[in-house]
Amino acid sequence: MRKIHAAAFVSLDGVIQGPGGVEEDTMGGFASGGWVFGLWDDAVGEEIDRLFGRDYDLLLGRRTYDIFAGYWPYVEPEDEARGPMAKAFTACRKYVLSRGTPRLDWANSQQLHSVDEIAALKQTDGPDLVIQGSSTLYPPLLAAGLIDRLTLMIFPAVLGAGKRLFGEGTEPGLLELVESRAGTRGTIIATYEQRGPLPSMAEVSPPPMDSEREAARQEAMARGKW
Repeated sequence: MRKIHAAAFVSLDGVIQGPGGVEEDTMGGFASGGWVFGLWDDAVGEEIDRLFGRDYDLLLGRRTYDIFAGYWPYVEPEDEARGPMAKAFTACRKYVLSRGTPRLDWANSQQLHSVDEIAALKQTDGPDLVIQGSSTLYPPLLAAGLIDRLTLMIFPAVLGAGKRLFGEGTEPGLLELVESRAGTRGTIIATYEQRGPLPSMAEVSPPPMDSEREAARQEAMARGKW
């Protein structure tokens, strides 16, 4: 059985859009692309080396696949910094979740049409699956309990706008911190495992205050007038 290890560069306000370059993802007028590089440190580099320093297949959303496919196959093999990763990305199998008809002409690319197909893929033999970026994958995979580990490389930047790590459709749930460390430039590397659904807060939170003013506040809140 395979495991899914998801990893993302994320700002303090939860944005994961366009970390790798000014023109990587400008959807919605996003103008802060490339935000990781002024803050990159050894801790982030070590985590990337650990993430990709073993056998893996990639699990990507269609847009992240397009970004990768427009970049990594065109890196020159003699490029000492990027060549080895470009070779590894081309050699590994790339599973792309999309309900449309994506252009999958990069070597070893295969379309998956649903979360159920990802669940079935996990049951097969093969290397673990790594998600890098791909904001649309997190809500449905977390809801289905399919992410075994989630590593967030949190950068000390507030971007104000952009695609969020936990965007629309995210369901409540609990995560357990299993590893953490800080970099020299203020980054935090935090790895979590899923713990299950969020329990009912009515069972653990204190009872509401029984006062006339609190009753009036509750009534106003219910009417949308608070």
